[in-house]
Amino acid sequence: MSEVTRYEPGVPCWVDAQSTDLPASVEFYQALFGWDAEDQGEDAGHYTMFTKGGLEVAAIFPLMAEGMQPLWTTYLATDDVEETAGKVQEAGGVVFQDPIDIFDSGRMAIVADPTGTVFGVWEAKAHIGARRVNEPGAIAWNELNVRDIDAALEFYRSVFGIAVHELDVETPQGPVRYRELQVGGRTVAGATQMTDDWPEGIPSHWSVCFAVEDADAAAAETEEMGGMVHVPPTDIPPGRYSVLTDPVGAAFSIITLR
Repeated sequence: MSEVTRYEPGVPCWVDAQSTDLPASVEFYQALFGWDAEDQGEDAGHYTMFTKGGLEVAAIFPLMAEGMQPLWTTYLATDDVEETAGKVQEAGGVVFQDPIDIFDSGRMAIVADPTGTVFGVWEAKAHIGARRVNEPGAIAWNELNVRDIDAALEFYRSVFGIAVHELDVETPQGPVRYRELQVGGRTVAGATQMTDDWPEGIPSHWSVCFAVEDADAAAAETEEMGGMVHVPPTDIPPGRYSVLTDPVGAAFSIITLR
């Protein structure tokens, strides 16, 4: 088991999803990943915590405003959310949600980098973020998919002190500019330059990838439960990978790690 007790600033630490049909989404993810779910109640906006073996892995909640799209959000850790929000603005980003206390769990802000990529910033108190990672039924990877990778990476360097390791990848469509994001000498996320092969309507975004025992079986189960398979299970260097959407349209990825 991979249990986490603390996240360094700049490391992806948490993911949650917004849904247009909370009961249906909770049922879907419980079936797909074997998660337990606990609704935090009306005072918490029915924020529903997912756990695996008693440890937090992710969460889901109802869409906050009409017209918003179901999606998964990645949160980066910080020791001081006010300071980070200030740095976001200084580096050309936008603060959509000013720093706010979430009960005794922590303090958060919702921001965007200069390319328009939205993400969360989390200052932990009682809730550090995901406590189970890198195993089936838990988050395994976060990736920045962006149409201006140079502008994005300069922003994350400036705000979080993230280091960048160049690792271009050859694909059947040609070379792809790929970067590893590193904190304290450890790779913690990836970044991809979105090419013309990406559909025009897909904006720059942070994607989330969950580990599964069998990517082919999980993709098939997703379709059976009303979701969609956008990239069929495919072998890549880290494992067998697929891109899916849940029944309400929130996109995520799965991987069977090698």
